[in-house]
Amino acid sequence: MKDNKDRDEVLAAVKEDGWALEFADESLQKDREIVMTAVKEDGWALEFADESLKKDREVVLEAVKSNGIALDHADESFRKDREIVMTAVKENGYAIEHADKSLKKDREIIMAALKQDIDIRYYVSKELQDEPELNEIIDAWFENRT
Repeated sequence: MKDNKDRDEVLAAVKEDGWALEFADESLQKDREIVMTAVKEDGWALEFADESLKKDREVVLEAVKSNGIALDHADESFRKDREIVMTAVKENGYAIEHADKSLKKDREIIMAALKQDIDIRYYVSKELQDEPELNEIIDAWFENRT
């Protein structure tokens, strides 16, 4: 990108690589269309969005659909938002690390995260560690690896 203040040029750049948002002029990091385009291409681009857009539910939802770990860059309030967290863990099980403590005890969210990545078992709350279904998922995963 030659001109980080040229809206059309920045929009074209983030369509190709969401991370280009990092180099966009601050004024364009506040531009909802540009940020939405960037996070659809790579959710991690949320890191470079203006704080106001990190509070925009639709932008955050698109970001976590693309990269669940983008939850780390969303406004703190979204860590308690069940739909946002569920979407994030379905994309990347490790997104559970950034969820609110209350949702780390949510059986459905934990099961979705486990199905996506078995290694998140280390983040499972003590209350759920003895769940038969959780242990079945873990056992099945290890059986399929041998």
